[in-house]
Amino acid sequence: MEKKNSKLTYCEMLKTNINVTNMAETLEYLTRNLEELRGKYVCVSNVHTVVMSYENEEYRNIQNSAAMVLPDGKPLSVVSRLRGYKEAQKVSGPDLMPEMFKLSEEKGYIHYFYGSTEETLEKLKEALLTRYSKLKIAGMYSPPFRPLTKEEDEEIIRRINDASPDFIWVGLGAPKQEQWMYAHRDKLCGIMLGVGAGFDFHAGTVKRAPIWMQKCGLEWLHRLTQDPKRLFKRYVVTNTKFLWLILTGK
Repeated sequence: MEKKNSKLTYCEMLKTNINVTNMAETLEYLTRNLEELRGKYVCVSNVHTVVMSYENEEYRNIQNSAAMVLPDGKPLSVVSRLRGYKEAQKVSGPDLMPEMFKLSEEKGYIHYFYGSTEETLEKLKEALLTRYSKLKIAGMYSPPFRPLTKEEDEEIIRRINDASPDFIWVGLGAPKQEQWMYAHRDKLCGIMLGVGAGFDFHAGTVKRAPIWMQKCGLEWLHRLTQDPKRLFKRYVVTNTKFLWLILTGK
């Protein structure tokens, strides 16, 4: 099922609207519509989040309320192509980050990072400024591992807006990052992008799968071998459920 507006095309997948796009089109859309998109958010979706959305109406509404829902997982772009969208390609959060950073050195875009630990953020900042010397990082914040009080939340909103970022990268993991972005829509001055483990990959604290595994859609297997106890249900059970639902026409 296809959903269109004047600017974007989606392929509906288990009731979630996944963008039919590629990296160049995504970058062009985000930068061309920067002012219009301020206060809105972008989800990077994979098999895990699509199944969660299918099973949880509240989370599905969060996903479908996003300005974009990018096919972070290769299986999503494959399903889109099988359904006739030959131009559909994978656009992962960790891949989007460096492309946007390279463009930002030229355009002067300002960035803010919300999530992960202070140690990871320090390593991330060092790694990014080593690779992108002209990158403008307005701030970083590692939230506590508990719900923020109303006063704390108002303070972080003020802190982010005072920094005037164009792009706010959120690394809290799913579904927490999507819930946080939805709760802060229209409250922040930049575009929010939930990129999951992207902070860890670019900080060097977690090793990403080899390129050949990424191209073959096996990045999930690499992550599973790194943390099997925590990720077994997420990847093995959820991937099987996704395949079954897709094959049965849900």
